[in-house]
Amino acid sequence: MKTAVAPLAHEVPPAAPDAIAAELAEIYIEKGTPAFMRTVLALFCGGFATFALLYCVQPMMPLLSHEYSINAAQSSLILSIATGMLAIGLLITGPISDRIGRKPVMVAALFAAALCTMASAMMPSWHGVLLMRALIGLSLSGLAAVAMTYLSEEIHPQHIGLAMGLYIGGNAIGGMSGRLITGVLIDFVSWHTAMLVIGGLALIAAAVFWKILPESRNFRARSLHPRSLLDGFTMHFRDAGLPLLFLEAFVLMGAFVTLFNYIGYRLLAAPYHMEQAFVGLLSVVYLSGIYSSAKIGSMADKLGRRKVLWSTIALMIGGLALTMFTPLPLVIIGMLIFTFGFFGAHSVASSWIGRRATKAKGQASSLYLFSYYAGGSIAGTAGGVFWHLGGWNGIGLFIVTLLVIALLTALKLAKLPPLGNHPL
Repeated sequence: MKTAVAPLAHEVPPAAPDAIAAELAEIYIEKGTPAFMRTVLALFCGGFATFALLYCVQPMMPLLSHEYSINAAQSSLILSIATGMLAIGLLITGPISDRIGRKPVMVAALFAAALCTMASAMMPSWHGVLLMRALIGLSLSGLAAVAMTYLSEEIHPQHIGLAMGLYIGGNAIGGMSGRLITGVLIDFVSWHTAMLVIGGLALIAAAVFWKILPESRNFRARSLHPRSLLDGFTMHFRDAGLPLLFLEAFVLMGAFVTLFNYIGYRLLAAPYHMEQAFVGLLSVVYLSGIYSSAKIGSMADKLGRRKVLWSTIALMIGGLALTMFTPLPLVIIGMLIFTFGFFGAHSVASSWIGRRATKAKGQASSLYLFSYYAGGSIAGTAGGVFWHLGGWNGIGLFIVTLLVIALLTALKLAKLPPLGNHPL
């Protein structure tokens, strides 16, 4: 008969799966819990407010050109200065959140951006409006830089994809709604009133965000070491693939913002003479992008990013070509295809960052987003020069140049050897 042998004091029996799951449940927020619902609702509201505030000015650019007697390139600064400051802020607010916490930075960002939007409606001069828009962009970087980090720290790893998808959904719906609301309102009320409405909605979203977002449980404050940040950036630019992905972000966003910055000028003029409200309603083409970001992302998982990225860029070129024709139905179909391709390409390129970056993934994501918003800011304003030189043909030439660069970059990415266990 065998006697049971008691385990030695230093021996620790392996944890049972149920015990591990219970431990993870104490650390992370799980799907189906009230905390999970509060988190995804809060981040949806935050993403909605961020992109509604950022892009609500795009439909009103022709109106601003008339009111302030400025050309299209100057009018585009109302968006470009915000996206430019957001890009710069991304390099600052992320490290700040590492020091003082995620939620305080995001809450302050949303309230500041909403209040500055309301203040922009009361500025007596064009330069005052631009100053407020710069502050809005700088403020919004606090949420754009931190939200994904908060989710990755607090949500259970098995449910992070769902939570991230809902957050990105809020971003896309916010971008569409901001354009839609102001695009329709300014046909009936002043742009000042439209901005007050958007600012008021964002203020409500900020209050909801503040009240329902759970406090961080897994955040650990870290000291800021400029040297380590610089080393991380240097490492990313020495990689063979990451700089190409940063370039993709720049030219893709530059092409997308340019098209939507100046399509309103075209449709308000001959031969269309469309009402401003109808031009605003065309923001519903964003629905195709909301669908394609998930659909093409899934397709890339199955077929490989090498094949899918260049295909989506070719789709954008095809959509752009349709907008060059005069019949309005072809122009709208072209906008739909262009938007579908852009969101798909952005989904594929952005998901490549985490696979390519072996260390300091957060910094790699920040550099990608910096390039993304810098492209929208610089190319969005530069496109105005081409509009004045050649009208929509000039815009088409400028955008197709950006897309050819994007296509050649995607083909070069496809030729790079895989990195470690993650195919590029």
